[in-house]
Amino acid sequence: RMLRCTIDIEEMLNMQFSLSTPTLAQVLWPTQGPLQTRRALLLMLLGSVLLAISAKVSVPFYPVPMTMQTLVVLALGVAYGWRLGLATVALYLVEGAAGLPVFTSGAGLAYMLGTTGGYMLGFLPAVAITGFLAERGWDRNALGTAAAMLLGNVAIYALGLLWLGNVIGWDKPVLQYGLTPFVLGDLVKIVLAVVVLPAIWRRVGGRV
Repeated sequence: RMLRCTIDIEEMLNMQFSLSTPTLAQVLWPTQGPLQTRRALLLMLLGSVLLAISAKVSVPFYPVPMTMQTLVVLALGVAYGWRLGLATVALYLVEGAAGLPVFTSGAGLAYMLGTTGGYMLGFLPAVAITGFLAERGWDRNALGTAAAMLLGNVAIYALGLLWLGNVIGWDKPVLQYGLTPFVLGDLVKIVLAVVVLPAIWRRVGGRV
């Protein structure tokens, strides 16, 4: 019975693996054995640096300036897959909680408990969603990429608005403060992802 149970578990794992498609990181930087751990650590560090940079860069836009951070969060999920993407975003949040200047302004737990804390917390399910869908091949075409990015954005806004409402009070216009000014910018980011990600796959498709 133990042997049969072991076989069943192996079959289940093999089936789960077969349902996944390679991510961009796996295709562009294939590794095996101990090098996989080193690659994962380097990609996590690189991803946290990109998140920090994207938080600091502000692009003039209407009706409010636009940062590229949410785009980087979702793109990391697509490029890394949900496990590595989730670990990368978690590392970034830990860096900020420890006081490193990786957020847009401020650092530490006190800053994270402020009005933007829910959006940062939303990065975790967002990167997991886009990573999971990318492992199912959603990022290989424009429609799938748009849907994955949209679902990731919904996760960020859902937690962000719930948190914001609890911080400032639900008697305030929460949607006006935390959603409406940013929708147009996020739509532009989704369009950018729809153009770029499938094009990258067309270039590297021969390596899969």
